[in-house]
Amino acid sequence: MNTAILDTNVILRYLLKDNAKLFEQAKPFMDALKTGQNQAYILEGVLVECVYVLLKVYQIPRQEIADALGGVLDYSGIVGTDKKRLKQSLKFFSKHNVDIVDALIYATAIERGLEIFSFDKDIKRLKRIYEQ
Repeated sequence: MNTAILDTNVILRYLLKDNAKLFEQAKPFMDALKTGQNQAYILEGVLVECVYVLLKVYQIPRQEIADALGGVLDYSGIVGTDKKRLKQSLKFFSKHNVDIVDALIYATAIERGLEIFSFDKDIKRLKRIYEQ
């Protein structure tokens, strides 16, 4: 079994099914990820790019984005220690209407016990919600 790094365009074509040829190329690999026959990493930057494109270009609602990408992160073949943090970030992004990067910063701080130095209003809002 080979391990790959998934690129944004593969994930998007698979989820959106907006290009039949590319979807048909992505589908067997992604289906094998579901069962663990293939393994792949999804890097933080790839997740951010997926969220940005789905939100800004395709105008998909936040909860649908979080559900779709969270579902992919749940595939048996997705490997890496960041899975839990990426899923938590998607939860913050969808539930509290915050920027995905701010959600990642907050989730990383929680996971690693770090302080956050930021002037961002979204991070301040997350801190108010979760650190009362």
